[in-house]
Amino acid sequence: MKRHATAIWNGALGDGKGTITTQSGALDAHGYSFKARFEDESGRSGTNPEELLAAAHAGCFAMQLSHFLAENGTPAEELKARAVVSVEQGAAGFEITQSAITLEAKVPGIEEAAFRELADKAKAGCPVSKALGAITVSLDAKLL
Repeated sequence: MKRHATAIWNGALGDGKGTITTQSGALDAHGYSFKARFEDESGRSGTNPEELLAAAHAGCFAMQLSHFLAENGTPAEELKARAVVSVEQGAAGFEITQSAITLEAKVPGIEEAAFRELADKAKAGCPVSKALGAITVSLDAKLL
């Protein structure tokens, strides 16, 4: 299985602009820019690679955990996963340093210890977490 996306960039880094299009059409020539990536903390200027990575990580983790919970005989009613990807300027330029997942979960009938074990297993085992092996991946999971 392969998935793809296309990025088109025009101009220099600081004043240029680009578009991102995904295979699914979820993003279709969606704009991104230096401002959206490095200056606008509100996130209203357009998307950026880190935001897309955070979406991928949260989605992957939630799906992986839902599988483990179902296998455990305690399917989730709802998993609300949020990933925050940090990008910082280092000596060699900007770098992604971490992805912090927070989870609020409604899982009827599960014991806290089993929930924590399966959440940690999902954090380590989801394909996006594995791909992010060069950075810190953390999890703050709360059973509601």
